Amino acid sequence: MSDASTAGTGEESLYTRLGPDPFWAIARAFYARIDVHPRLRPMFPQELDEAIRNQAEFLIQYFGGPPAYSARKGHPRLRMRHMQFRIGLQERNDWVEVMRAALEDAAIPQADRPAMMAYFEHAATFLMNADT
Repeated sequence: MSDASTAGTGEESLYTRLGPDPFWAIARAFYARIDVHPRLRPMFPQELDEAIRNQAEFLIQYFGGPPAYSARKGHPRLRMRHMQFRIGLQERNDWVEVMRAALEDAAIPQADRPAMMAYFEHAATFLMNADT
């Protein structure tokens, strides 16, 4: 699994450009915000350390880094892993806004945010399983 925005283009991946630390910073910032979000918090486990690790490793893998996530958890199967939660338009939009804020909190370079947000918006829409 590589960064879809650079696959086959010869461009360097976001992981190659940024290294692992920013992806860990995104995951920590994201879950700090999730921890206090009234609508999204109930979808996540009480203890968030494992969720932070899962997200950081997944993002590293997706954006061109080593496949630690798949080595540990198998195929991402994102839709299956999220099916137990009701994800409608409001939840999708809330998640995207929390992720957008996490990129800011993690000080992700402005030039790299559009590629990341394009993926996050697409993934959030793909995971929707409720009409409202």
